[in-house]
Amino acid sequence: MRIDKLLWQLRLTRTRSLAQALVATGHVRRNGARVTRASQDVAAGDTLTVPLTGEVRVIEVLALPVRRGPAAEARGHYRALDPQAKPALAANPDQSPERGPPQ
Repeated sequence: MRIDKLLWQLRLTRTRSLAQALVATGHVRRNGARVTRASQDVAAGDTLTVPLTGEVRVIEVLALPVRRGPAAEARGHYRALDPQAKPALAANPDQSPERGPPQ
């Protein structure tokens, strides 16, 4: 299955053209390798790294969907490898728990 169609069917993007644009920017990765074509095939067992609004999602494709169904159905086709993922922010060294209060 094409990667742009998969991102759309898994409801990671709202439209297929947005999925194509996401791939065209070169930020999507499949099994650690940069995806350069929206037509690149994806199979069950592949790991995808997808930058979304303010976060990066890492998912494992469990099965390929047949259609773009409800969100609950879409979530059954992949497993989030980072369920508590948060946006990457630079830590403030003064508020680090390893260090005591500044003196």
